[in-house]
Amino acid sequence: MNSLDRIDLNLLRVFQAIVEEQSLTRAGVRLGLSQPAISYSLGRLRTLFDDPLFIRTRACMQPTATALELAVIVGRALNTVRDALRYAERFDAGSSSRTFRISLSDAGELGYLPRLCEALHAVAPGVKLKILPTPVAEIEELLRSSQLDFAVGHLPGLMNRTEHDTLFMEGYVCVTRMRPGLPTGPQLSLAEFTNATHIRVTSVEHSHFSLDESFRSQRISREIALDLSHFASVPNVLGVTDHFATLPRRLAHIFNNGDQFAIYDLPVTIPDVAVTMHWHAHFTNDEGNAWMRNIIARAIGDSEVQWRSDAEERAPAKAVKALPAEEAAQRAKGVDTATAVKPAKAAKAKKTTSPTPA
Repeated sequence: MNSLDRIDLNLLRVFQAIVEEQSLTRAGVRLGLSQPAISYSLGRLRTLFDDPLFIRTRACMQPTATALELAVIVGRALNTVRDALRYAERFDAGSSSRTFRISLSDAGELGYLPRLCEALHAVAPGVKLKILPTPVAEIEELLRSSQLDFAVGHLPGLMNRTEHDTLFMEGYVCVTRMRPGLPTGPQLSLAEFTNATHIRVTSVEHSHFSLDESFRSQRISREIALDLSHFASVPNVLGVTDHFATLPRRLAHIFNNGDQFAIYDLPVTIPDVAVTMHWHAHFTNDEGNAWMRNIIARAIGDSEVQWRSDAEERAPAKAVKALPAEEAAQRAKGVDTATAVKPAKAAKAKKTTSPTPA
């Protein structure tokens, strides 16, 4: 067995550089070493691991199976060393070029990432983000090994195994494209909901499967016309079909930026879910980690208040637009529809974003 005392740990940096560059020349440039020095280090690595590690081909230095396995372990070890060295540094957000790795589902990218990037650009333009969609089952280990800094989303399975803060509580609504003949009130009836065809989103990157459990517990079945693995394609599909989709409320309003959808309350009570931020206890006292937690909480959590305010301000315009039959009747009588909506009606419309009968 090789003793750590007899190993030059710089060899691991050389190994990682060759794995990532797949070229001795590029690895040397990256590390500031000559090609003979890189070749010498590779020879020592081959002796150390008793494996060729890299096979020269016309295109590149091809890693062997052993090298590929070692790359994961060595990369994790070097990241841990880098994180340990950060404790000797004072974190200065204004000058930092640190990269934070965050697990977000595609719903999280759509709903939270723009606000987060805006906040970082304002106070720490050199700080970088790496978004890593990650299966929920793998998040805890990746946080522990410092391959992830944070995970954000509805992640109830992590609550007892990681440090966490609740950013906000999220509810669900039902969305479909605006069209004549839709239900009239702000809430779907149970019959309207169960008679519709639905889009369902299931993904290993989030825990919104609790929604299906809530429906099942209340003996409510949906006719699933389309199962998707991500939220990103939902608005495009809704826009060309008569399907309904049950979505997190914030995401529904983001999709409805052009007022092309009707948004309804569900016919049954579905408990709100907690959107949480998770990190590993090992890094609670890391200055950079603590600073980033504050940025995430302000950008995502505090923005929930502003988001709801913005959504309420847009509600009257949505309701007025959703009167195709009445507008048609007014136009047939020669009434100017631009001035036909009375103030009292506009005030009443503010209570709902759902369409009136068409």
